[in-house]
Amino acid sequence: MLLEAIYHRPKSNWAYAYDERTIHLRLRTKRDDVERVSLIVGDKYAWDHTVEELSMTKWVSDTLFDYWHVAVQPLMRRMKYAFRLEADEETVWFVETGMQSDAPKDSIKMFDFPFLNPADVFTPPAWVKDAVFYQIFPERFANGDPSNDPEGVELWGGEPTPKNYFGGDLQGVIDHLDHLSELGVNAIYFNPIFKATTNHKYDTADYMTVDPHFGTNETLKKLVEACHERGIRVLLDAVFNHCGHTFPPFLDVKEKGADSRYADWFHVREWPLDVKDGIPNYDTFAYEPIMPKLNTEHPEVKQYLLNVAKYWIEEMDIDGWRLDVANEVDHRFWREFRDVVKKAKPDAYILGEIMHDSMPWLMGDQFDAVMNYPLTNIIIEFAAKKERDGASFANALGALLASYPQQANEAAFNLLGSHDTVRLLTLCDEDKQQMKLATLLQFTLTGTPCVYYGDEIGLTGGYDPGCRKCMEWDEAKQDRELFTFFQQVIALRKQYEALRTGDLTFLFAHENDMRLAYERSLGSDRLIVAANAGAEADTLALPVAGRRWRDLLTEEDLIADNGELHLCLPANGFRLLLAQ
Repeated sequence: MLLEAIYHRPKSNWAYAYDERTIHLRLRTKRDDVERVSLIVGDKYAWDHTVEELSMTKWVSDTLFDYWHVAVQPLMRRMKYAFRLEADEETVWFVETGMQSDAPKDSIKMFDFPFLNPADVFTPPAWVKDAVFYQIFPERFANGDPSNDPEGVELWGGEPTPKNYFGGDLQGVIDHLDHLSELGVNAIYFNPIFKATTNHKYDTADYMTVDPHFGTNETLKKLVEACHERGIRVLLDAVFNHCGHTFPPFLDVKEKGADSRYADWFHVREWPLDVKDGIPNYDTFAYEPIMPKLNTEHPEVKQYLLNVAKYWIEEMDIDGWRLDVANEVDHRFWREFRDVVKKAKPDAYILGEIMHDSMPWLMGDQFDAVMNYPLTNIIIEFAAKKERDGASFANALGALLASYPQQANEAAFNLLGSHDTVRLLTLCDEDKQQMKLATLLQFTLTGTPCVYYGDEIGLTGGYDPGCRKCMEWDEAKQDRELFTFFQQVIALRKQYEALRTGDLTFLFAHENDMRLAYERSLGSDRLIVAANAGAEADTLALPVAGRRWRDLLTEEDLIADNGELHLCLPANGFRLLLAQ
């Protein structure tokens, strides 16, 4: 055994409370190096009377490591534990003080989970793992009220630029809620809707007022009520890392300099405020002079923003916040933010925009989830760019799942495109079959899927501003067959809980092979996803226990032959099978 590869550490994603009774433990070993892992566990105050042995399951793997998993429900919600690892004739014991060849005589040097305190349980809202989100960029979704159009508004459907307007507003969303209900989504994530000077609204001027180009606060209230009547949750964008250059406190600082009472609301390196060679002498989002960074450690700034977070929940009954540039705001602010939001609405969803390893924000004291861009890349690189084979897909996904507690994975915001990325169909070189393959993977993997507006009817577009084009409402110009496919996968995800919270096991994932198969299982339900991202049709034989299967996408019945299921997969083809 390669001892240097063996890793475990209490808390974090290695030992955590899944619910108020259950503790999950994980262990890492070198890939294909260990045959069996057992957990020796008991109560530290009554070790001799409570000690027991549990087998751990090899859960997922990546290129270098295997990850073992076990769920424990200690009677008194506390436990000491050790791992016994076996390979060939070798046995190693792993305790908190390190590796040893002999079995521990007692629990003194073992790992300790002192107590499962309910207050420490990381509990994302239960509704999130059952949600299917739909992202709306308000300025480009629908123009429902021409009376609030910006000056110089252009004809709907024109070429988007970084600065032009087409008149999209909240009334337009209200007018088209039937489209969302028909599609089957049950949650909406809105890009910013508060008063600002740009079409994207990430330069907030007034956090307490809906932008007049979108409507009024009363329009938003009407929209939220209409959504709730349809069972649709509403998530707003909180831009708390920075404000806009017309935010009144920043205007005061520009006018009065260091003498402004708001001078400490921002991070100013030298006075007066200036921009030299494109670099502001005050901290901003990126190098954008119109987006000065807020000092969220300042008591007044903190109180102002926390009041904003609470106001829109209490007054408009929104269901949560998506947090822009969340990783650049201090952790203490987000901890207080969570307390305020959860007090106002215990099942509010707190979603952070982070594109890298996010474990520090997913300990249960800050966010419920993050935007799962790593999964975005894994799926796109396999289904669209053809940069990953089946083994690489499985390895990358295994590493990602092992990075976070299970409840964080279940609530992760899984997207394939957004206002910041190339449109999915464009990434797929406008190959609709590739797009469908990517979408099926998204909807059958752990986490909460999100559809970017217009993807379901075939919108294309490159990077911003191309990805922010106007929604097409002429059904004659929509891809209705693609819309039907989205309806189908959304309905199937809702129907089968195994696709939302079931175990995930890879059945086929090989190097230099663009075929892939995995199983989602929960209770008696077993579903298999089989995919071929190759440019040529291929077949796939899978060892299965059940004899009868049904393809849920084609309603075709299949029968296993001698314990094997033989599948024909066209280029960029896929099957979603249910054991009968």
